[in-house]
Amino acid sequence: MNEIPGTPVRDGRAEGRVGPHRIAVLALPGVPPFELGIPSRVFGSVEDAEGRPLYEVTVCTADGAPVRSDAGFTVQPAAGPEALAEADTVIVPPTHAMPELSRGGPLPPEVGAAIAGIRPGTRLVSICSGSYVLAAAGLLDGRPATTHWNLAPEFRRAFPEVKLDEEVLFVDDGDVLTSAGVAAGVDLCLHMIRRDHGAAVANRAARMCVVPPWRDGGQAQFIDRPVPEPTLASTTATRAWALEHLAEPLTLARLAEHARMSLRSFTRRFRDEVGMTPGQWLTAQRLELAKQLLETTDLPIDLVAHRAGLGSGNSLRVHMRTAFGISPTAYRRTFGGDGDGTGEGDEVGAVGGGASRPWR
Repeated sequence: MNEIPGTPVRDGRAEGRVGPHRIAVLALPGVPPFELGIPSRVFGSVEDAEGRPLYEVTVCTADGAPVRSDAGFTVQPAAGPEALAEADTVIVPPTHAMPELSRGGPLPPEVGAAIAGIRPGTRLVSICSGSYVLAAAGLLDGRPATTHWNLAPEFRRAFPEVKLDEEVLFVDDGDVLTSAGVAAGVDLCLHMIRRDHGAAVANRAARMCVVPPWRDGGQAQFIDRPVPEPTLASTTATRAWALEHLAEPLTLARLAEHARMSLRSFTRRFRDEVGMTPGQWLTAQRLELAKQLLETTDLPIDLVAHRAGLGSGNSLRVHMRTAFGISPTAYRRTFGGDGDGTGEGDEVGAVGGGASRPWR
């Protein structure tokens, strides 16, 4: 789990080192260009208040030689395996050119040697089937992880020691993070920025990339979920309206009335479009608003809870401990803002630890 230390280096840089957080992206033969480009695009858009980059992204290969992507062109890396040894975070995109891994086979010698050179304490990340590389290196044994849902049966056969959960977009197990397929890599990168620097910075990065900072359907992979017919009424306008009225009582009846639907039709339609109940979605949105208020204001906890529509400070504490394993005061202490003056004691918890799921 991602524990909050007493004097945290929130972005995971080597202790005592100054400058941008160094990310090495390992390009392997058969890498899909989209997934390869995600870290550079997302982390490359993150700056501090003075416009200085908070991350430095380097694409490397296991031996420093060019590799051929699955799109038919060659990727010329900026560095070799030395970038992995110097990185604060190593990200492994998928590869479509190592079929032996799908049978639990070993890594190619140069890849194994490059990964072995990663220093202890480095944050390890995989996108989609990049999880096979981490698993083949023994780095996922006994740990929760995810991969593309369509690969789950094969992955389980190849790596039975991994605690696979194919129903989530990503899994944050502290120093090892894994994501599902394709665009879930964007979700994971934004989650890492949120974990490193808070929601406000992650939201700015999402706006620069023109993607939602948090997937509207929570964290399910939406396996085989049918796309709603465009001719039918939608709950989109009601969801947008609800986000502007989170501090108010928002009953199911009120939401259905705004959408001009019956309770039954609205509930069914909402689940089809979002993947969770209206109540679950409202709780998730209110918690996101509460986190932003904790990060960017010094409002007392009770007032944060009221403005987020979560009632009392005690209610907010229960919700945050359930969802994140952390109190509002500890969250504010870690991600900015002043204390709430409630006298709440120091706590150690997890921010975004474990498999991220829709709130229940």
